[in-house]
Amino acid sequence: MESKYHKKPEEIEDELLWINKSKEDPRHFATLYEKYYKVIFLYIYRKVTDMDVAGDLTSEVFSKALATIKTYEFKGVPYSAWLYRIASNEANMHFRKTNKREVICIDENGIHLLKTDLEEPVEEDEYLKLLPRCMERLKAEEVQLVQWRFFENKAFKEVGEIMNMTENNAKVKTYRILEKVRKWMLEMKGKDHE
Repeated sequence: MESKYHKKPEEIEDELLWINKSKEDPRHFATLYEKYYKVIFLYIYRKVTDMDVAGDLTSEVFSKALATIKTYEFKGVPYSAWLYRIASNEANMHFRKTNKREVICIDENGIHLLKTDLEEPVEEDEYLKLLPRCMERLKAEEVQLVQWRFFENKAFKEVGEIMNMTENNAKVKTYRILEKVRKWMLEMKGKDHE
């Protein structure tokens, strides 16, 4: 059975074809740009919540991706993993330059994926109230792992590639974070009911 987090092998092979064509002739990069512009833009927009800034950062992502396409090495994950890594770095540089904090967007689908893996210890309405409080307590890297896995629906292999760690490391760290969040929820639930 195919995981809800993976692309089909044919899609990845098709991407690889366009990547290799782009290495020979940069005009072929337009296909990759068209395929990924919207998802990269939306990813950045959810972080910066400003259309103009998101547009500028997205342009920078694709400019850097094209400039370095010849050095790109296929590692068995979709090309988007590389684009997301560049996008994440661009967004982080933006936050450092502007002294602003990242906005954490939690969508309903991601909430339910996270809740399922958390084996959440509280009722739905309480879970929805406690989750943002728990997310605020996490370190930046921990938030990113949760975001990539549950709110961007990425496979652990892709999360690892984006965050420059092994697939196994991404998996272990994510489940440690989930255990930490689960523990915090139980503690908060106890305090809220005292």
